[in-house]
Amino acid sequence: MRTIVLLVISNVFMTFAWYAHLKNLSNRNWFIAVLVSWGIAFFEYLVQVPANRMGYAGGFSLAQLKITQEVITLCVFVPFAVFYMGTSLTWNYLWAGCCLAGAVFFIFR
Repeated sequence: MRTIVLLVISNVFMTFAWYAHLKNLSNRNWFIAVLVSWGIAFFEYLVQVPANRMGYAGGFSLAQLKITQEVITLCVFVPFAVFYMGTSLTWNYLWAGCCLAGAVFFIFR
């Protein structure tokens, strides 16, 4: 469970590092956005690396860690996109979630 919680935290940082500059720094030079994103990503890595190490040492396979990360990514990204960035919730998110549920089934069976 620690691995999952840490991966969720790291994914929140990652999502902000990758996409928040589109809203918050759109009027700034791209290089400023890169520096800010790198600063946020530093904290993401401080959580993500230990999470993956704990998960791997605790019995997750490499593939299971990756698929788990992808599911968490979608679970973090959708609320971020809708509530922070103001995009519309579409059926595509549901279908992507169904595809990831299939991936989880096959990788964990």
